[in-house]
Amino acid sequence: MLRIDDQAFRTDTGRQRNANEDSLFVRSQVFVVADGMGGAQAGEVASKAAAESFERPLPKAPPERILTETIEAANRTIHERAVADPELTGMGTTTTAAIVDLEAEEIAIGHVGDSRAYRLRAGKLDRLTRDHSLVEEMRRKGQLTDAQAEDHPQRSIITRALGPEPEVKVDVQTVPAQAGDVFLICSDGLTTMLDDDHIARLLARASSMDSAVRALVDEANRAGGRDNITVIAFRLEDAAAPARDPEGATLIGPSAEEAGLTATEVRRRAAAEAAQKRRRELEAKPKRHRLRTVAKVLALLVVIGAVAFGAWYGNRQVWFLGTDSAGRVALYRGLPYELPFGVKLYDQRYSAPIQSESLPPKRRDAVTGHDLRSQSDAVSLLEEIQKSQGVP
Repeated sequence: MLRIDDQAFRTDTGRQRNANEDSLFVRSQVFVVADGMGGAQAGEVASKAAAESFERPLPKAPPERILTETIEAANRTIHERAVADPELTGMGTTTTAAIVDLEAEEIAIGHVGDSRAYRLRAGKLDRLTRDHSLVEEMRRKGQLTDAQAEDHPQRSIITRALGPEPEVKVDVQTVPAQAGDVFLICSDGLTTMLDDDHIARLLARASSMDSAVRALVDEANRAGGRDNITVIAFRLEDAAAPARDPEGATLIGPSAEEAGLTATEVRRRAAAEAAQKRRRELEAKPKRHRLRTVAKVLALLVVIGAVAFGAWYGNRQVWFLGTDSAGRVALYRGLPYELPFGVKLYDQRYSAPIQSESLPPKRRDAVTGHDLRSQSDAVSLLEEIQKSQGVP
C-alpha cells in the first residue's frame, strides 16, 4: 500500500497574459488541472466549472468510470452555459484529472485537450497523456518529427475540449504506481516553454514538491511565460514510511504563493495586481511608450508570419466537411477559420447534390461541426452521406 508523501501546486498568469484562465482542484487523492479558452471571462468560467465538477464527494465506483462521468457532466454544463449566454459563446477548457488508488497502487487519469500528466520514476520522465491537438495528430501520422512538433506555429490548435460540443470523448487509463514515483499534472503554459528533458531535471533535483512546482513555474516564466502556467506535483511512498503532516486542504481556481488563500481571495488579488500594473503602464514616460509600441509592432509581424506559415501548412494537411453558399454538403481542405481582411484558411474542393437540412440530425452535426479530419477520413464520410441519400 502507498501513501501521498508530499504534494504541492502553483498557478501563475505568466509574462504575456493579463488574466489567468487556468483553474486547479486538489483534495485528498484527487488532482485536476483545467486550461480555459475563449477570452478572459469565458475561459475562466469554463476552467472553473471543470475544476468544480470534482468538488462533490466521489461515488463508490471504479476510478476510470468516475473520471469519465465527471468530465462528461462538466462538458454538458459548460456547453449549456455557452449556448445560453452569448457572452460565453465559444468558451471551452482542457481537463486533466488523476485519482490516486493507494491500496491498489494505481493512478487513474482522465484527459481531454492538451494539458498533460507525467510520471517521474528513477529519473525517467514518462508522458502519460496524449495531446488532442492538430500538431500531435500530424506527429502521430508521421507528418512531423518530434522536433518540428515542439516549435510548430499551430501547436496551440486543439482538436478536443470541454464545451464546444454537447458530448465529448474522454481518454481514460490506469497506470501502475510505486514508492518514489512523482506525478505531475500541468497546463500547456509549462510544456510550451520547457521540453520534457528540462522538466525531468527540475523534478529530479527538487528537495520537495513545493520547490519543484516553484522551479517549474519560474523556469517557464524565464523562458518567456507566453501563457498561464499551472502545475500540480505529488510524490508517493510506502505507507509504512514516516508521514508528513497532512495538507487536508481543498482549493479551486488559481492559487497563490501564500498558503491558505481561497479561490475568491486569489482572484481578488490577481485583479488588484493587474489594475496596479495597468496604472504603472499609463504613468510611464512617452519614450517608454514609443519603445513598447515598436516592440508590439515587431511582435505582431512575427505572429503574422507564423500564422501565414501555419495557414499554408494547415491547408495542405487537414480536411473537413461543411456547407457551401447554397447549403449543400461540401468538402473543404484547410482549417475552418478566416483571418482579418477576408483571408480564408480553407478552399472548397467539392459540393455534393445534397442539402444539409435534408440530413438526419446526427449526420447534419457531422457536417456543420467542422471537425478536422485526414483527407481519407473526410472523403469516406462524404461518400457515406452520399450513399445514405441515394447519390452515387
